[in-house]
Amino acid sequence: MSRTSPHRNLPTPQVSRRGLLKTAGGLTAALAVGGSAAVLTGSTADAAPATFTHPGMLHNWGDINRAKARVAAGNDPWASGWRRLTANGRSHSTWTPRPQATVLRGGTGDNYGILYSDIAAAYQNALRWHVGGTAANGDCAVRILNAWSSTLTEVTGNAERYLAAGLSGWQFANAAELMRGYAGFDLNRFKTMMLNVFYPLNDGFLRKHNDACITNYWANWDLCNMASIMAIGILCDDGAKYDQAVNYFKNGGGNGAIRRAVPFLYSNVEGYDLGQWQESGRDQAHTIMGMGQMGALCEMAWNQGDDLYSYDGRRFMKAAQYVAKYNRNMNVPFTTYTWGTGQNCAQRSQTVISPSSRGEVRPVWAMLHYHYNRRLHLDDKYIADMCFSIAPEGGGGDYGSGSSGFDQLGFGTLMYAK
Repeated sequence: MSRTSPHRNLPTPQVSRRGLLKTAGGLTAALAVGGSAAVLTGSTADAAPATFTHPGMLHNWGDINRAKARVAAGNDPWASGWRRLTANGRSHSTWTPRPQATVLRGGTGDNYGILYSDIAAAYQNALRWHVGGTAANGDCAVRILNAWSSTLTEVTGNAERYLAAGLSGWQFANAAELMRGYAGFDLNRFKTMMLNVFYPLNDGFLRKHNDACITNYWANWDLCNMASIMAIGILCDDGAKYDQAVNYFKNGGGNGAIRRAVPFLYSNVEGYDLGQWQESGRDQAHTIMGMGQMGALCEMAWNQGDDLYSYDGRRFMKAAQYVAKYNRNMNVPFTTYTWGTGQNCAQRSQTVISPSSRGEVRPVWAMLHYHYNRRLHLDDKYIADMCFSIAPEGGGGDYGSGSSGFDQLGFGTLMYAK
């Protein structure tokens, strides 16, 4: 049964208030196969869209239509990305959800792995339905989403409950966004779950940081909660929540705000501008994770008309170049990084970049390369090198069974190649 069968109609795509795209290359996603992607300007807006674009999180109609056409034609790299998706067991329509009333991360009874596994399955089945047109996958995605929205009442645990709420929050909302309008999907109940279970934790963390010094927690803690708030705002057409995430990105006090996440800049290092990432002295696994979390935030904003990718002189691009260069075994500069910890902001410092987990593979680079290089036509030498060194990207379940293998949804080769 095709994706466009009468009883599974999707709503007409809504175009944001931005009008025609002014940044070079930005129409590529829509024009590649005649899709109707949300169109953007290169400027940063001061407020949420008057009308939100749907789908308008990690993927717009241009992304979806392009992937569908290229896979059907057997063109690479989309075909290789498609094979990576269909080989993942979580993308199979036989996946059975295991919804829990209480999800706990950190402490006795830890069970959050059940949640992130089911979210990965919902997202992957949603992609298979959109790109491959198989109704069984669409039905499976909805079955997972409905099972959780009818069951989950609490995310709890130690401080890591905020990570669970942030990481699972933006990913869950993205899966739901792809299934908006699908017959049988209880979108209103799902929205209620996101607003009542996830958002209070996301908001509470950014406001109070678990009653610790505001710089105590690493950038990723802020970023995943920012991304969750933005995704919930888009899903629920809630401009105040969307604005909350954008404003924190620009002016927040914690380490997820752009100038704290990228505290030091370096000009013309072997011909390229670089930016030191906040977790670079900690380890490279979490540093690369940060590329995925901030990338998701920027991509969702882009699809609503806000160019956070280029904010503050493309500060994020400079950081991604820095991280990619170091993790491709090249040298980068490092400035001693000092921050406040605990409840009393006791000072700690890192004097050298950490080689721990150097070169770790995570599916975060395609999103960044295809934005900076293909949409904006910029020279992203190191990002591109990382992107193609690990292509085609997989997703949850392809990079280990632990939580780090599910920190990002992945499949960027399939969905972002241009």
